Amino acid sequence: MRTLLVVVFASTAALAAEGFHVTDKIKIGGAGAWDYLTVDSAAHRLYVSHGTGVEVIDTDSGKVVGQIADTQGVHGIAIAPALNKGFTSNGRTNNVTVFDLKTLQKTGEVATGTNPDAICYEPKTQRVFTFNGRSNDATAIDAKSNMAVATFAVGPKPEFCAVDGAGKIYVNIENSNEIVEIDPQKPDVTRRSPLAPCEAPSGLAIDTKAKKLFAVCSNKVMAVVDTNTLKVTDTPPIGAGPDAAAFDSSLGLAFSSNGQDGTITIVKPTNGKYDAVETIPTERTARTMALDERTHRIYLSAAEFGPAPEPKEGQKKGRGAVVPDSFHIVVVGK
Repeated sequence: MRTLLVVVFASTAALAAEGFHVTDKIKIGGAGAWDYLTVDSAAHRLYVSHGTGVEVIDTDSGKVVGQIADTQGVHGIAIAPALNKGFTSNGRTNNVTVFDLKTLQKTGEVATGTNPDAICYEPKTQRVFTFNGRSNDATAIDAKSNMAVATFAVGPKPEFCAVDGAGKIYVNIENSNEIVEIDPQKPDVTRRSPLAPCEAPSGLAIDTKAKKLFAVCSNKVMAVVDTNTLKVTDTPPIGAGPDAAAFDSSLGLAFSSNGQDGTITIVKPTNGKYDAVETIPTERTARTMALDERTHRIYLSAAEFGPAPEPKEGQKKGRGAVVPDSFHIVVVGK
């Protein structure tokens, strides 16, 4: 009986609520689409892609403190604090904007493959990598000189990237349901592996200590991948319409933002495997996110949508237009 009580207590504790909930909303407004967000925890800044510019928010005050202008069709933002540089991937102009982290002023521009989407900074090589969704390749850029080093094939429709800090980059390949490992020094793909049963992987996060990757998939699972073998070890369920993943190393929690459901799924290891332990309501359309490990806050881009127009015969009902000036950031914390 005593053993049973201990097991029951341990199981209950593992599934106890983590305490996350919506704590605030930050109004940005304006028109335009959005994609990735990036947190600079040390500088207390949040970078938010927003159509033709990047909004910069002070995470302590929750106020917009600046903008990086003229980033046409911006998708992602990478930062290299040691170099005082930031980089944006600009999908419409097929290039990267280089900017000063202190002044937010543009200091350079580098051509890439077609429709650069995800962007990551790799600190060992001091190289920035864009993953180009239409040309199915990656462009490596020397972050010190702002010069392109190489462009190399990675697979059909590369999505988000994760850096392990030890000289490897991992990237989801959406159209082939794969994950690839890249040696940034070469630079080239060194390994690739299927993510089955995951379909159309998008967001990706990494636990460098446990050597696990967390890929979120359109068929409502999170593929947990061992970086040593590149094999899928667990597939906990998540919500519909996921687009981003995050991992909090001090709390040991992985997150999936599910824009269709308007939720965040929390995943963590329990009894030797990874389980979905909690669902946090957010907002429909809040599909992209970034995590601040200093404060354990999660930031999600969202907007309000008007009523959907009536569909034509034989077509599915679509989505209404964005309500003007409704773009905002949803803040989730404890």
